Amino acid sequence: MSPHLDPVHAMRPGVLQLNALPPLSLYVHLPWCIKKCPYCDFNSHEFRAGADAPSTQDAYIDALFADLEASLPLIWGRSIQTVFLGGGTPSLFSPEAIDRLVGGIRARVRLAPDAEITMEANPGTFEKDRFKAFRQAGITRLSIGVQSFDNAHLKALGRVHDREQALAAVTEAAQVFDTFNLDLMYALPGQTLQGLTQDIQTALAFAPPHISIYHLTIEPNTVFAKFPPALPEDDLAYEMMDRITELTALAGLARYEVSAYAKPGHQCAHNLNYWQFGDYLGIGAGAHSKLSFAHRVLRQVRYREPALYMQQAMKGEPVTQSTEVSRQDLPFEFMLNALRLRGGFDLADYVDRTGLAMTSIQQGLQEAEKQGLIGRDLHRVWPTDRGFDFLSDLQALFLAEAD
Repeated sequence: MSPHLDPVHAMRPGVLQLNALPPLSLYVHLPWCIKKCPYCDFNSHEFRAGADAPSTQDAYIDALFADLEASLPLIWGRSIQTVFLGGGTPSLFSPEAIDRLVGGIRARVRLAPDAEITMEANPGTFEKDRFKAFRQAGITRLSIGVQSFDNAHLKALGRVHDREQALAAVTEAAQVFDTFNLDLMYALPGQTLQGLTQDIQTALAFAPPHISIYHLTIEPNTVFAKFPPALPEDDLAYEMMDRITELTALAGLARYEVSAYAKPGHQCAHNLNYWQFGDYLGIGAGAHSKLSFAHRVLRQVRYREPALYMQQAMKGEPVTQSTEVSRQDLPFEFMLNALRLRGGFDLADYVDRTGLAMTSIQQGLQEAEKQGLIGRDLHRVWPTDRGFDFLSDLQALFLAEAD
């Protein structure tokens, strides 16, 4: 067995003492897209459609199963609470392939009876009844990458769909799925406050149970980094954020995370587990994992390039990098996630999920409270409105916090 996947190595004595293991999720990366978007820094690759497309999908799913089987000893006895099929564009895969994938996962791990199984989908891969077929394949929650309902903005973002395709896709999702998410972006090139308002109102007209709204940022190693578009000024972007908060609240969507808004009972369980510093096994090209053991927290990275990943996974060696999170880095890693939540975190969860004492964050908490960035009581810590507005500054207060 590869040392990266050796449970005996992972279970050896260490400096941490975790009292209990956190909930466990499964992330599955499907890396292909019709076209790479100029703002995207995810591990996605343009799909070459043709006669060999189904066989490529089958071969990739075979590799995912081999990856999962090789990883089982690291999660032995633990049940999977949520599954997320991300990408890339998972909806490029046929409903038959997704049915095989979900069935194969169920056959290999213990899924919680009410496990949330989310799949990302793009309107550019939409055709009538396709979403219904994904629902029949076992997907319980769809996340649709709309980004905008404005054709000019969609073109500027390099999206392969137009407004009409977006409207048709969301219409079918709303009919087929009890819970679904719309991904939107704001502060787009040339976007006005009025244009943003129209986009949000169009989305809300579908009564979505969940919306994720992201500020367009220029990431390194993207087309936009090389040829940066003119984005709205910061003051206008702040106005847009205020408008988003106002309109979503009127529609009964509560902002429970920096970029996420949901109706009661429709928060994304998979993402909540990330933000609460839960564990996740990531399989697929370039996927990341965070796994806890009695005396350590490990991070893993899979091979990034799809063909190489498939080759390595079939040999039972899908992991290219495995590192132990240092004691010094754990407070910051925890806060990087937990402080994104409007409700913050339980102090007991910090101790349980890092294996560290409360003294390891005491100085940071005191400074954050002094700056008005958090509120707290005997049991919980949460970001204030100011803390949400200056989240990076708040999280950075815990960078140097270590025993």
